[in-house]
Amino acid sequence: MTARRTADAAGLIAGYLLDAALGDPRRLHPVAGYGTAAGALEQRLYRPHRRAGAAYTAIAVGVPVLAGLAAARATRDRPVARAAVTAAATWTVLGGRTLRREARTMAGHLEAGDLAAARERLGHLCGRDPSTLDEPELARATVESVAENTSDAVVAPLLWGALLGPAGLLGYRAANTLDAMVGHRSERYARFGTPSARLDDLLNLAPSRITGVVTAIVAPVAGGSVRETLRVWRRDRRDHPSPNAGQCESAMAGALGVRLGGRNVYFGRTEVRPFLGDGPRPSAGHLRRAARISGAVGLVALGMAAALAAARGLITAGGGGGGGAGPEGPEPPPTPRHRSLLR
Repeated sequence: MTARRTADAAGLIAGYLLDAALGDPRRLHPVAGYGTAAGALEQRLYRPHRRAGAAYTAIAVGVPVLAGLAAARATRDRPVARAAVTAAATWTVLGGRTLRREARTMAGHLEAGDLAAARERLGHLCGRDPSTLDEPELARATVESVAENTSDAVVAPLLWGALLGPAGLLGYRAANTLDAMVGHRSERYARFGTPSARLDDLLNLAPSRITGVVTAIVAPVAGGSVRETLRVWRRDRRDHPSPNAGQCESAMAGALGVRLGGRNVYFGRTEVRPFLGDGPRPSAGHLRRAARISGAVGLVALGMAAALAAARGLITAGGGGGGGAGPEGPEPPPTPRHRSLLR
């Protein structure tokens, strides 16, 4: 019984360790395959209005959620298989190791003075036009991407996996991928992409705020101050146009003692954002510190997620005293086959 209750927690831990050890698959990445399929679906459903975008979002997110629910249902009485499914899904959707590696790679290019290589590398992290960016602006873009993606690629998937198991992991990654594909501001996606963007905003409300608080807690691992990080976070977190990115970026700015924000040039559009934090613009050295903070936030988030998943398993197994159920429905009554699993 204990194994059944803790299968998702064990799977989250195993998946996190796989990501930490191996990073993203270099070939045949499932998320890349999903993006290809979502792109093909967009070509069939695209219309320049929100109703079409809502149908697109419902299908493109609903299918992975149903797949996760089916996998959870199929392994509900097999804790080892359930842990393996959760581990595979966790490894698929996490991006912590890759995020930290990109930050350190960018730091190396900037420390070597190789702006051409740094500009080329920036596309691995964000969609800004790097052609005119100097070292401080390349460093700023990297720090902001590390801060936001610590929530998007680590904290949020762990949280949704803890709450909903494989369905939460796959559904969250699908929604986040759609936001990157169609949720940005452009003439084509001004209406069609709105449902995807709003869903992503909703799913990241709690994770982004958790990321901000945990960033403050772990700030000393990179020479930062908990008190100063919290001060900047409280003051600046609502200044960002995104309801979630400001939570992460302001905390990272406070932890590093730098100033983020300003003019961002994308391909075809320009945004001017308020400044976050105090101090100088980031430099190459700040990127390595940001990577350490991101890694520490991920470890804390893993502990929180594993505890939450284990607690959910206990509640689901107990039935809440009134036949209640977790995300997978009510627990069946014991039978001889079920009793053989009891320890």
